[in-house]
Amino acid sequence: MLLEPLRVLDCTGQLGWLTGRLLADLGADVIKIEPPGADLSAPEWRANNVNKRLLSLDIDSEKGRKAFLKMAADADFLLETAAPGSEQAKLFDPVGLLKANSKLIHVSITPFGRTGPRAEWKASDIELMAAGGAMSLAGEPDGSPLRVTVPQSPPWAASQAAVGAMIALNARGETGRGQHVDVSAQGAVIASIAHAPASWDLLGVNPSRAGAFMTGRSVKGAIFRVFWPCKDGFVNFIIYGGVAGRRTNEGLVDWMKTAGADLGVLADIDWAGYDSTQATQEEVDAMEAPIGKFFLTVPKADFLQQAFEREMLGYPVNNVADIAKDPQFEGREFWVDMPTGDQEGSTERHCGGFAVVDGKRLSVDRPVPLSGQHSREVLSQFGFEDGDIEGMIKDSTVGDKS
Repeated sequence: MLLEPLRVLDCTGQLGWLTGRLLADLGADVIKIEPPGADLSAPEWRANNVNKRLLSLDIDSEKGRKAFLKMAADADFLLETAAPGSEQAKLFDPVGLLKANSKLIHVSITPFGRTGPRAEWKASDIELMAAGGAMSLAGEPDGSPLRVTVPQSPPWAASQAAVGAMIALNARGETGRGQHVDVSAQGAVIASIAHAPASWDLLGVNPSRAGAFMTGRSVKGAIFRVFWPCKDGFVNFIIYGGVAGRRTNEGLVDWMKTAGADLGVLADIDWAGYDSTQATQEEVDAMEAPIGKFFLTVPKADFLQQAFEREMLGYPVNNVADIAKDPQFEGREFWVDMPTGDQEGSTERHCGGFAVVDGKRLSVDRPVPLSGQHSREVLSQFGFEDGDIEGMIKDSTVGDKS
């Protein structure tokens, strides 16, 4: 495995769970540290912490802090989401940790970064999506800014943190020294809308909400529909210009003609010379009217098949049920059914490793850990004496005997 036998101490909350999962999928030994009695039942926790080992450790206690510092002195990575200015942030002091372990790659993931005037501000997903600018681009033009229902800032921040950790690992290979990677979730969200800051910097245009439409395609101010209702959901399609767009438009018109659909003004357009940048709103509305009627008769699966066969740009808008039965995922053996430990023979489905390397998918072979499950073996591997381990387990500073 790519990161074997590197050790990761994962002390993160939700903002950083995925970072450890990605490193675990790459082969690292990721040790998830949770306080004794922590609730590990939430689907989000289970999905992001599969493939890790679990150590029950109260790092807010004196004995827990000493145990953590001993492990940090022998670890390759530390992942944490401690609020700047908090007691835990003092424990995760980058200078002190690097002094004790010059090879440690210390990754901090916080709402606004560890430094700056807002470093100590708290924020949930809705604040981060707003502060990162994503909400300003989501929603109807005359409506309120919106955020995606499922929190998006944690996976954005955590995935950026994983990239930062790997860059630091590469640098360690050159210099022999670890680094402190300081990730701002607000900054990570901004990266998800990279076109918007560029639009302001290059064109002086501040992009705004357009609902199901796209702006900026026409110098005459026309907007183009992007999301269309179809027979059993929605599809993503836009009337493009350029070589690929013209090919797509020709493919759609030919499909509509074959199906006997009313083409309206589409029948008279010379797509070889079509230029979307010069389109007026009246022209766009006239083109989109027959397309909208046609899509209402088309199931998502048929749209996908025709888009493939006719080399058209466009894709069905998948929901979770669509993803679960997607033949592409099944064909690439993406899903992994892991035992739950709740009752004999029970399993739950997890996302597999995110990449296939040399023909083999990254391994996900550790089920969701149970409370205290790996405490004894983890402490032993970090050099704690049997007596110390028994003492910590007995006084509940470290988990239970499971």
